[in-house]
Amino acid sequence: MEKRTALITGASGGIGRELARTMAADGWNLVLVARNESKLQELAGELAGSEQDERRVSVRIASIDLAQEDAARRLVEFLSRENIEVDALVNNAGLGDLSPFVDSDWEKNRLMIRVNIEALTELTRLLVPSMISRGGGYILNIASVASFQPGPLMAVYYATKAYVLSLSEALSEELRSEGIGVTALCPGPTRSGFQETAGVEDVPVLNNRLMPSATSVARYGYRAMMRGRRVAIHGFLFRVLLVLSRVLPRIVVVRAVRRFQTARSEA
Repeated sequence: MEKRTALITGASGGIGRELARTMAADGWNLVLVARNESKLQELAGELAGSEQDERRVSVRIASIDLAQEDAARRLVEFLSRENIEVDALVNNAGLGDLSPFVDSDWEKNRLMIRVNIEALTELTRLLVPSMISRGGGYILNIASVASFQPGPLMAVYYATKAYVLSLSEALSEELRSEGIGVTALCPGPTRSGFQETAGVEDVPVLNNRLMPSATSVARYGYRAMMRGRRVAIHGFLFRVLLVLSRVLPRIVVVRAVRRFQTARSEA
């Protein structure tokens, strides 16, 4: 049977890299997208295997910064030139930042909105029609447990992830009759490069060795996508906390999140 092809954004590290490894091990051809070309090349060399390997997969790379205004269009043009049809779109690329909104850097906020919302939405809109024409496909959007409540001190990040969750659930309903499964993966804090990028690597509660690995989150997310789950919350504790957040008064939840976010200054 002809191998399927998955496009993974933010594939150079963290959950994206582990999703690439997980999907390659399951026989998917890959298109890996990220800014860091050298890391993409290293990962591609690891995953492609040798010519003699019967399970060898094709791995293409596209060094594109999704924060650029025309990034999604240029990526789709690359796919067209290479005659690549995408069977699974994994929108993993994302940015974060920790600071009071009034003190936040607008350029960081703008790039966060561009990558987390605009690029994800545009790329999905550009690729869905070809999935429909071929009778189906998969979309895996990396949201977060942050999707379910406001996040003081990370207000813009939490808001972007709420958008990702809302969009994913709506598209799941719209596209199910077209044979396209849409899954929102909602991990909690994970051992990956995201904390450093978001400036929260010194927060004690986010620097805990008990945090799940990017590998475990990626494997969980991949299984959820293949099973057609709409929302996949990683970790039993977070599933319990989210149930509680729905029954507690909203103000209690928001203030609890703020205490969580100020753990660094209290250390």
